[in-house]
Amino acid sequence: MSNQLSKRIQNMSTSATLAMAAKARELRNEGKDIIGLSLGEPDFNIPDFIKEAAKQAIDDNYSSYTPVDGYAELKQAISNKFKRDNNLDYALKQIVVSTGAKQSLFNVAMVVLDPGDEVILPAPYWVSYRDIVKLAEGIPVEVPTSIDTDFKMTPEQLEAAITPKTKMLWFSSPCNPSGSVYGKEELEALAEVLKKHPQIIIVSDEIYEHINFKGGGHTSIAGIDGMYGRTVTVNGVSKAFAMTGWRIGYIGAPEWIAKGCTKLQGQVTSGANAIAQRSVITALEAPVSKIQYMIDKFRQRRDLVLDLLGKIDGFNVNVPEGAFYVFPDISAFFGKTLNGTKINNASDFALYILEKANVATVTGEAFGNPSCIRISYAASEEELKEAISRIEAVV
Repeated sequence: MSNQLSKRIQNMSTSATLAMAAKARELRNEGKDIIGLSLGEPDFNIPDFIKEAAKQAIDDNYSSYTPVDGYAELKQAISNKFKRDNNLDYALKQIVVSTGAKQSLFNVAMVVLDPGDEVILPAPYWVSYRDIVKLAEGIPVEVPTSIDTDFKMTPEQLEAAITPKTKMLWFSSPCNPSGSVYGKEELEALAEVLKKHPQIIIVSDEIYEHINFKGGGHTSIAGIDGMYGRTVTVNGVSKAFAMTGWRIGYIGAPEWIAKGCTKLQGQVTSGANAIAQRSVITALEAPVSKIQYMIDKFRQRRDLVLDLLGKIDGFNVNVPEGAFYVFPDISAFFGKTLNGTKINNASDFALYILEKANVATVTGEAFGNPSCIRISYAASEEELKEAISRIEAVV
């Protein structure tokens, strides 16, 4: 391993969700009753019709190496899904199936970025974006947002962040960690800025696409005039289908990017798991109504959490329109001492409520926003009520 790569790896931040989960496990081992609201993972079981597809794939002896870029049947199902849900036409040669959407993102960064290229990251952003860019020798350029703008980047901010070195823009909608959703008009306004800078490639992470409570539904930026030929649309089945451990993600991209990702992946992991791929064909071919019960339950939980947090002084909460997180601004507690503990920042606050209230969350600093914490409501209503009651008791 080269010294430069070694340094980049050493400087990578440990995933905040994993770090908090590890601390929560440590406390559980000490006998503490910890309620975990830190992980970005649905708490539902995989729908039965997908399980049956996996069993059938085993019986049909799908056990050999798979094509590097995915089974043709799966790529066709993905192409059909893009057309049905996003009104996007991706040919099979533009689609690459990977071992999770995280590998899809890594592939794209390694294929597109040269050393010193700048990548705009509206903050808050998913924790891995920054480190993936750095591993590819790119330079992350954070654009801070706040609860006042619903944690969304404005066209003016985008324009101000662009330099001659800007190569890419990465963002998620619905967003992890804020739950914010860019509407069609907002994406069109960003696209007007991007049209003036044709060298910029857009990476649109749409993994939470179906967990969307916004009127009018989901809009893909690749569908905005002038954006299709320069956008990589990233998706997968981890969130909406509760298949996190099955590790299937995919991209629809310009052909040259898809070809590069296939070449790279062929030397790293090769094709994704055979049984998982066959199951995802069934998942994507099913109507979205088959998973609507999970989406409806997430919305009920969101409304419950917003109502309860709104009653606690010091929590400033907006209304997230997607995903399964709330991202309250808790900066009102900074500089205060709670039960003998000085709160200087969001990390202090998250650790405080873990140790005093036995509730695990994640500091917003991990997502590029030091004023907030992320609370996942991928938990039962009983757990959510108890967790927020505990938090209220200690603040």
